[in-house]
Amino acid sequence: MKRDLDPIRLLLIKVEGVEKVDLSRYTADAIKYHQALLIDGGLVEGKAPYSSRGGPQSEEIPARVHIKRLTWEGHEFLDKAQNNLTWEKAKQFVKEKGLSLSAEALKIALSIVIKQVLKPGS
Repeated sequence: MKRDLDPIRLLLIKVEGVEKVDLSRYTADAIKYHQALLIDGGLVEGKAPYSSRGGPQSEEIPARVHIKRLTWEGHEFLDKAQNNLTWEKAKQFVKEKGLSLSAEALKIALSIVIKQVLKPGS
């Protein structure tokens, strides 16, 4: 399965619990996969045990996921990415530069977009 930063962002918003998010366009497997990536990436604390039964997706998609809380890094990323307009502008900025939408590229782009908004006279 391919990583998609849009559900990553939505899942972080959901974990924070301040606003409701619509994850209905994602399958249950896609949600579990991206929740496991949140854990792997250090954005949340939790557990994502993988099935030992085998099968085509047992190594890729965890059997279940339990997320405890956002980490400091998760809060930092979400603070920058929570605003829909800022998120979309950052994604567009990365695409215009001809880069792939990696988490690191988006972190940098989010910081640039935020600095542009905060710039005096903007």
